[in-house]
Amino acid sequence: MLALQGDFREHVATLARLDVAAFEVRTLEQLHAADGLIIPGGESTTIARLLLAFGLREPLRDRIASGLPVWGTCAGAILLAERAPGLDRPTLAVLDITVERNAFGRQVDSFEADLKIAGLEGGPFRGVFIRAPAILEAGPGIEVLARLEDGSIAAGRDGALLATTFHPELTDDLRVHALFAAMVEERLGEAEGGLARAEELSA
Repeated sequence: MLALQGDFREHVATLARLDVAAFEVRTLEQLHAADGLIIPGGESTTIARLLLAFGLREPLRDRIASGLPVWGTCAGAILLAERAPGLDRPTLAVLDITVERNAFGRQVDSFEADLKIAGLEGGPFRGVFIRAPAILEAGPGIEVLARLEDGSIAAGRDGALLATTFHPELTDDLRVHALFAAMVEERLGEAEGGLARAEELSA
């Protein structure tokens, strides 16, 4: 859990309800120990600045390139985006999306909406949107998982990368966190399989 700023504690509490072990990441050592990472909602400009100040931006980009599963919620989705007009610091630029910050107005314009999320069983997911961004464009490699009524993308995935413009950690619904936990488990399984194959070849 990237814990530089934002509502990371709510994510940790939600993962605990799923019996998923989570710890806060603020250092390179902690980053390298993580099997997956959630970038929480908060102030995208602040988190972007702190990633640079803590020397985490490039190491995190390297880990993502090597397959680290990462989920960005709200501000986290902005930080994953290749294009986030108006942000005064560079994003991680790892997800082929264009994101509009504060697309729906200020905090007083926050809202909730039922979302049909592809691959998520059990009916609509109640999305909580607080000073939410909107994913306006997605490249050909992005799997669009959910849209709002206005057509803007609320959730998208590219392999081990997941972006949501809403806050699942502010609800009692554990399904999106369970989805990300499954993505991490899938990646760990692939890594173990690759290690086993390498050992067989070297034997």
